[in-house]
Amino acid sequence: MEQITSFLPILLMIAVVYLFMIRPQMKRQKEEKKFAEELKRGDRVITKSGLHGKILDLNDATVILESGAGKMKFERTALSLELTKKLNEPAKVEKKK
Repeated sequence: MEQITSFLPILLMIAVVYLFMIRPQMKRQKEEKKFAEELKRGDRVITKSGLHGKILDLNDATVILESGAGKMKFERTALSLELTKKLNEPAKVEKKK
């Protein structure tokens, strides 16, 4: 019985690490993968480096974006889910006092 109680804190630490670190990271990776698979021509996106553009062409691993600087080729993994969500959100209307 004493051996079980001595291992209990270690088991609790492992459970906490799984619940607060590993599980959310796995969920984030799943969302990123789904985002990359659902991309289509005409979508407005932002790369992880901050470049805004519109998708012109898609290949298995690459995307051709049109931006103010012209056409550029990027890897699909270079597109950011979080930044693109913010770009495509409707603008919030501020209340005037």
